[in-house]
Amino acid sequence: MKNIREHSEQPEAESAPDCAVPATATEVLLEGHKATRDRVARSILDHGPSSAADLASRLGLTAAAVRRHLDGLAATGLVESREQRVYGSRGRGRPAKVFALTESGRDAFYQEYDQLAADALRWISDAVGGGKAGEEAVAAFARARFAKQGRKYLPVLDQAEADQRTEALAQALSADGYAATVRRVPSAAASKAPAGAQLCQHHCPVAHIAEQFPQLCEAETEVFSQLLGTHVQRLATIAHGDGVCTTYVPAPGAASSSGGRRAPDAVPTAGTSTPSEPASARRNLA
Repeated sequence: MKNIREHSEQPEAESAPDCAVPATATEVLLEGHKATRDRVARSILDHGPSSAADLASRLGLTAAAVRRHLDGLAATGLVESREQRVYGSRGRGRPAKVFALTESGRDAFYQEYDQLAADALRWISDAVGGGKAGEEAVAAFARARFAKQGRKYLPVLDQAEADQRTEALAQALSADGYAATVRRVPSAAASKAPAGAQLCQHHCPVAHIAEQFPQLCEAETEVFSQLLGTHVQRLATIAHGDGVCTTYVPAPGAASSSGGRRAPDAVPTAGTSTPSEPASARRNLA
């Protein structure tokens, strides 16, 4: 795997052949500093945009130490800071600052793994003759992969109340590194009942591959529909250049009475699912 430290290291002077130079205490400290910086970047990759306090807690470091590493990563263009998104009412004071990997930061981790995965999917496609048959072969692989992931999440969702299943799915996704959150979407009608929710994934481990193989996004969306027992609609994906993968989930009971209407502000993308009954949909994951 391409190491993130390659972006921050400066070329070292060449030493004479066969002349082993023992590491000095300063060099050892510098190497430890780079390793810790890698850990900070990896934590952001695994958990999504994070505050300095969150990183310090996860890595067992002081907030001051984390900020020094973040400054170094920002100076090399690997992370960027942004205001933390707050849904609903926000308290007084300045909004919290979180740090996210830039495109260059993601590339530092993904490059070689992405190439291996892309080569494997392309081989699957070519093995059945390419074209439509190849696309369907890749789609079959994607459905099998996400169905396995869905089976792991199913017990968690079964324990949740009907109106809390989206939150339960977000928690399960976050445990796997997708940094998922839920934003409730108010109804546009006079009724105060919620129209549904937006499931937001702030990190996607396969975003670079999904750019080439949209079947991955489509299969993931289908599994979300099966897990939640309702049709869902993808509004945005990281693979298409959006900052967050966003999926609209109607409120319980809204799907059957929606008459096929689009979700509020919906911009259909690859992966819009079709309505399905909860019991039959979940059987697909068995």
